Amino acid sequence: MSSPATAPPAPNNLKRIVAASLVGTTVEWYDFFLYGSAAALVFNKLFFPDSDPLVGTLLSFLTYAVGFAARPLGALVFGHYGDRLGRKKLLVLSLLMMGGATFAIGLLPTHATIGSAAPVLLTVLRLVQGFALGGEWGGAVLLVSEHGDAKRRGFWASWPQTGAPAGQLLATGVLSALTALMSDSAFEAWGWRIPFLLSGVLVILGLWIRLSVDESPVFKAALAQAEQRKAAEATADKMPLVAVLRDHWRDVLIAMGARMAENISYYVITAFILVYATTAVELSKQTALNAVLIASAVHFAVIPLWGALSDRIGRRPVYLIGAIGVAVWMFPFFALIDTGSFGSLLLAVTIGLVFHGAMYAPQAAFFAEMFATRMRYSGASIGAQFSSVAAGAPAPLIATALLADFDSSTPISLYVIAAALLTVLAIVCAKETRSRDLADIEPGTDRQAAESAALPADARSV
Repeated sequence: MSSPATAPPAPNNLKRIVAASLVGTTVEWYDFFLYGSAAALVFNKLFFPDSDPLVGTLLSFLTYAVGFAARPLGALVFGHYGDRLGRKKLLVLSLLMMGGATFAIGLLPTHATIGSAAPVLLTVLRLVQGFALGGEWGGAVLLVSEHGDAKRRGFWASWPQTGAPAGQLLATGVLSALTALMSDSAFEAWGWRIPFLLSGVLVILGLWIRLSVDESPVFKAALAQAEQRKAAEATADKMPLVAVLRDHWRDVLIAMGARMAENISYYVITAFILVYATTAVELSKQTALNAVLIASAVHFAVIPLWGALSDRIGRRPVYLIGAIGVAVWMFPFFALIDTGSFGSLLLAVTIGLVFHGAMYAPQAAFFAEMFATRMRYSGASIGAQFSSVAAGAPAPLIATALLADFDSSTPISLYVIAAALLTVLAIVCAKETRSRDLADIEPGTDRQAAESAALPADARSV
């Protein structure tokens, strides 16, 4: 029987909450991925024109990686205030910050106009993007996880995750259309600005939907309990960050390990592939963008299916399918691309993203179910975003450097496989969480171990 805090909401209300999270995450990921695609295609010429082409791409990816460096700081700040003030307020702020920074990139003068100040300003705006995204993810998935019913939490919480392929689809689609309709010289002169300026329209849409939803009932109940406890005991709650590191340090490490293969494989498959396909295989930009575009549509479709499967068999088995699948697929992935065929390229990217979806779909519910309510935003955000500094941030950079040094895809495949092994180890060490009631999770790993022992056998399997 559901507690009041976790009773299933009215279907229409839940759909509105899912829509609010999905639109917001789509806008944020559109902004974030747009930068990654532009870094691979034009930023090396616009902001680092004096460098060798491959070196210029490396420098461009360095500014791309800077955004990841700011994500842990965003996770700390947004997590802290999200656990103190609520999920909704911080989600509105993250959307405004991300949209504003992206719109500003569209107005930014290039190296030809203001010299070395151009890449400096570009880097600052990328930092703002990373800071905002570091706070966005945790709040968006928690808003849905804490509203939805436990039996279908994996399915509903996977919808904000589709914001990543939706954002990728939107960003790649806009770039693909522009490169198809414009000459290379026109696109490099001014056409690249259009997708960044379009972000302003998307932010207005996202805010309109996001402001219409209610705060998480689980959070409101936990906040009321904390206020009562504070009044009765005359003591203040510990900072969420301190509480997370004290009571959930093991879960934070598991979340970080779980992110390694998911994060690294995604940026190799979607960002680095634009470099590999156009330089090593000498395919056109349009061909590479079209492959990522179609594969992202498939990725969007399979994420809710993987999320629903995690409700039936558990978060861990689905996650393991994805991690092992990505590891096994890496060598065929590059072998297919090396054929120079569009069909082979599309197959390589699509299957890679399907396996990635098996990790990404259950991740939202899995991470939310690890942490107590009053430290959940901090815990989920820290676990997810701190790992991105070592995973997604350098992934395109490392892959590009390996290609430059070895002129082969083999070291890149081994790099992704190593990350997959770390993720498999983390998931094996984790406890199954799908039967947990978010309102009843208490701080402390001993308590969670007791919960796991009390679960039905099928919920603890794997």
